[in-house]
Amino acid sequence: MTSDGAAAAIVSDQPGSFAWGVWNKRHPILIKQIRDAYPYPPEIQQALEALLEETISGDIQRLPPDAHDYALWQEWDRGWYGGSWLSAPFLWAESYFYRRLLEAVGYFRPGPWHGVDLFGPAKHAELATPVVASELAALDEVARMPLASQRRALLEAALWGNRADLGFRITASPEGPATELVADDSARIWSLLDASPAPTVHLITDNAGRELLADLILVDHLLTTGAATRVVLHVKPQPYYVSDATGSDAVAVLRRIIAAPGTAAATGHRLWTALTDGTITLRTHAFWCAPLSFRHLPPDLAADLSQATLTVLKGDLNYRRLIGDRAWPPTTPFAELTAYFPSPVAALRTLKSDVAVGLTPETVAKLDATGGAWRTSGEHALIQMRP
Repeated sequence: MTSDGAAAAIVSDQPGSFAWGVWNKRHPILIKQIRDAYPYPPEIQQALEALLEETISGDIQRLPPDAHDYALWQEWDRGWYGGSWLSAPFLWAESYFYRRLLEAVGYFRPGPWHGVDLFGPAKHAELATPVVASELAALDEVARMPLASQRRALLEAALWGNRADLGFRITASPEGPATELVADDSARIWSLLDASPAPTVHLITDNAGRELLADLILVDHLLTTGAATRVVLHVKPQPYYVSDATGSDAVAVLRRIIAAPGTAAATGHRLWTALTDGTITLRTHAFWCAPLSFRHLPPDLAADLSQATLTVLKGDLNYRRLIGDRAWPPTTPFAELTAYFPSPVAALRTLKSDVAVGLTPETVAKLDATGGAWRTSGEHALIQMRP
């Protein structure tokens, strides 16, 4: 614990740890995939290799002074520039790594690579898979289920869709069957929405592709059943963390849903109409790519979220930012660590990093007894809520 009672921040300097493996195993593979995805010229290839070398054995360098968001990253600095990437807090350093990736490929610079999503090929390929086609076809069966069964199926689809994280799958073993939830507050979610006269749901998205597809289908269900009268969908302002969803990704997923037959197509057309008439609002904010926890929400974003009947956070990174990327004891109450958040909040997340809280002592003992890496394997999930 630190002097203020908080758990110590997770860092990456312990060989064999999950965070250490991200830098030394996952990122080298990621850099190769990026280099292979486009015919980048020599200067971009060299910039990517230089960034990789810097993150493993060098010191953290600042953005060029003429970068459009240089002042913003100066504001987000917590004294880590000039130090080791592996000694800085994992959340801060990993987020900054993805900003530096965009700089290396010229994403923000004038020229032929301006605005080209370096993760685009992987995102687009996922939407064309037979798995996506089968998931869309399954909506015909879901439509025939009773309401309670629909709710369970679609909420869990949005939850387990988080396993489709392309960054996690770079070094993960092939996906196996989903296991039981380690925490499940889903009944509290539905109770809150059912008791509200005109509920507004804010959904802070995580991954594009299969996960966003499941998110959008859940959004349609909320709206068509009256569990929400309005939905605000928050996406990233730029490519981030390999497969995180941007506005263009949302449109691509929506078009894929519309292109499917049967129930899926009808769902897609309803979503399209809801976006055009304002029932669904698509929003973004620079802070979604900040290297800070949500305790540092800027006033405008905090005010926006305070209007929500419920804010739903998807995925592992949003969970780390909500809780704080720290070595909390896993029995630390979820409500205690999220009391600051400006609205009732729910987290839907598969476990793919070291942070986990809100678990019962019995659950922790059971998971520890397996001897497996239950915190990071992606084989466990949770649904947690603080009203």
